[in-house]
Amino acid sequence: MELKLDKPICFFDLETTGTNIATDRIVEISILKVFPNGNKESNTWRVNPQIPIPPFVTTIHGITDAMVANEPTFKEIAPKIYALIKDADLGGFNSNRFDIPLLAEELLRAGIDVDFKNTLSVDVQTIFHKMEKRTLEAAYKFYCNADLNDAHSAEADTNATFEVLKAQIKRYEELENSTKFLAQFSEHKKFADFAGYIEYDKNGEEVFAFGKHRGNKVVEVLENEPGYFGWLLNADFPLYTKKILTSIKLRKLNNKLN
Repeated sequence: MELKLDKPICFFDLETTGTNIATDRIVEISILKVFPNGNKESNTWRVNPQIPIPPFVTTIHGITDAMVANEPTFKEIAPKIYALIKDADLGGFNSNRFDIPLLAEELLRAGIDVDFKNTLSVDVQTIFHKMEKRTLEAAYKFYCNADLNDAHSAEADTNATFEVLKAQIKRYEELENSTKFLAQFSEHKKFADFAGYIEYDKNGEEVFAFGKHRGNKVVEVLENEPGYFGWLLNADFPLYTKKILTSIKLRKLNNKLN
């Protein structure tokens, strides 16, 4: 069975130095681009993160500082990665909450002004958890009746994610073979940023999802408490979150001028 696609979709997986979206870095990225006609293109890169890989993280994915010392930095390969994904939707395993936000951060740090607002994202983990609640290895065994060798290898996890999604669509009649449907089904709350600091209320307006202003409209907080905006920009928040905050502030300013 092939996915029904209106445009290409890039399944991808990251191995990283940790789980902090704002400060951790990619050490390996694998992208499987699937085209509407069924053709596939696969690329995998090891990346020099330019910061140490903690030993406990190495025990998970097996990548050491020495293994990436002579690899390109993310900034060097960023144009190739962006060229692959810019015309495509995105898919992954826990990608909505981790892989996409971290990829966006790395692209912004590399000077690529990425914006995924019009990109659909299919999170295979969310579909799996709604249906069965297991890990990727268990999902692969359950849906594909095979053992996942080389788990926590970006390439193996990427290919397994693609195969699991196809098996999920085949197994569950309620899942439509449509990227738009799968993206809507696999999303959690609707966030304006990827890291989940700014969400939308029932009227579609941006509100803070954390801290003392949780539930308050972003535009009102930024207008009534300008010092808070400065603190947000200087604090350890993801670059994409800061970009969204700045765009909201500029939108309000433009509305006043007009």
